[in-house]
Amino acid sequence: MTRTFHKMHGLGNDFAIFDARDEPLAMSEPLARALADRHGGIGCDQLIVLERSDKADLRMRIWNHDGGEVESCGNASRCVVALTGAKSIESGGGMVAGAADGKEVEVTISEPRFGWDEVPLAYAMDTAALPMAWGELEKPMALSVGNPHLVFFVEDAQSVPLDGLGPLIEHDPAFPDRINVNVAQVAGGGIRLRTWERGAGLTLACGTGACASGVAAIASKRAGSPVEVTMPGGSLTIAWQPGEPIRMRGSAIHVFKGEIDLEKFA
Repeated sequence: MTRTFHKMHGLGNDFAIFDARDEPLAMSEPLARALADRHGGIGCDQLIVLERSDKADLRMRIWNHDGGEVESCGNASRCVVALTGAKSIESGGGMVAGAADGKEVEVTISEPRFGWDEVPLAYAMDTAALPMAWGELEKPMALSVGNPHLVFFVEDAQSVPLDGLGPLIEHDPAFPDRINVNVAQVAGGGIRLRTWERGAGLTLACGTGACASGVAAIASKRAGSPVEVTMPGGSLTIAWQPGEPIRMRGSAIHVFKGEIDLEKFA
């Protein structure tokens, strides 16, 4: 069962994208995990399947590197817009609007949600500054931008041992759906960011992490809108005002088009 796929990335956060609008593709956790494997499969942070939608130009489904299906992916949204020209995308995290503008793509995602039960958290807490700490990281802001995030503001994002603290925080019982972990350093009017993505680990960039961190910085008056968020893989521009959706602008790169025999992974 040979299927065509596209390898794309947004700032190094890479994807294998399967267009299943005309020929359905049954994806499972084991198959997604095998295809995402960088040694025995295609290799990617997230696997994307595009399906028909009666609400938008198409529906985007997302599986993390560990095979778990998740709701949203900002960098993948930009790649899907660049690949298909879609102006509206249905996702598990809400509707996404998109438009290509030269070498960059801008997508608009839903308003951030700050309620403890909307993130979600296991019990009621002040999401503006959770009364929790893990090592040197403490009192993060918790919010949902279609998927759950914590944002820790730190003096030096690069020095935080995120490869050790990230999995501890991701799997803390306080977060029933697990959680993405961001360490954000505000400097020169912009943000330097590193993200531990649930189910994927440290990535070169995280679009929803950039959105969450930009919103957290604007909401706490650490930065103004729009704000440039710089990650190891590059920069995104995040714009947001209270009561409005989030706008994210950045590159989306097509690497190659390939074919793969899925029966080998059954």
